[in-house]
This record gives sequence, C-alpha cells and structure tokens, in this order.
Amino acid sequence: MNDDGGAERRYEISDDPARLDAARIHHWLSTDAYWALGRSREQQDRAIAGSLNFGAYEAGSGEQAGYARVITDRASFAWICDVYVDPAARGHGLGTRLVATVRDRLAPLGVRRFLLATKDAHGVYAKLGFTPLAEPDMWMSLQAG
Repeated sequence: MNDDGGAERRYEISDDPARLDAARIHHWLSTDAYWALGRSREQQDRAIAGSLNFGAYEAGSGEQAGYARVITDRASFAWICDVYVDPAARGHGLGTRLVATVRDRLAPLGVRRFLLATKDAHGVYAKLGFTPLAEPDMWMSLQAG
C-alpha cells in the first residue's frame, strides 16, 4: 500500500471547527509534542479559536487521528503549526496529506508564502516542496517571557 493511498482510504480531512476534539488535541500537544509540552488547555483553546484548523478523522468511526493549525490572513501568508498525528495513525502519509490539504485549500486564495518550523520532520515537508529558508538572515524572531 502506498502512503498517500493509505491516508486517502482511511482518513477524511475537514476544516469544520465543530468536528475538532479539543480535549484530544490538547492532550496530544501538551503531553507528546516537543514544541507544546505543558501548554495549558485555556491557551490551546485560544489558539484553536484564533486559527484555521484541520482535523483528520478515521473513516467510519469519525475519531480524530490528526490535527494541523494554521495562522493565516487567508490572502498572502500562512504559518502551519501544531501538525500532529496520533501515534496509532502514523506511517500512512497522514501528516503529509494534512499539510498538502492546508496548502491546497489556501493557494486559491492567493496565499503564496507558507512557513513552518520543525526539529525532526524535514522529510515529511520536503515531499511537499518545503525547503530551508533561502535567506535566514532576513528573518528575526522575538520570544517574549
């Protein structure tokens, strides 16, 4: 079975906020995602409320198996963050499919710059055309608190 075909058959991706399992998302991120360890439920709920969210759902049961959050103006820029696939659902191309769905939904709106950060999943994103920053010295960040 090829990875994309497995994800196609087994999972449905939706941006319907009513389908999100906020408790599950919070548990995944606050206990198992290096970038969000210890994140409070209140903070996670605010992040969900202020973002465009995508859930991946098991065909048949509808149980949420993955999540991706996007901070975007829906016109020119999108930061893809909090991409997470439940350990039981990994290995079927679902993470790649989640990010491809984000790209494909936003591109027709004119979004041309998609950014993300990863410590360990470069290969997943490279399949979709992501590359290291061409001019990292142009970018700056501020980490408050």
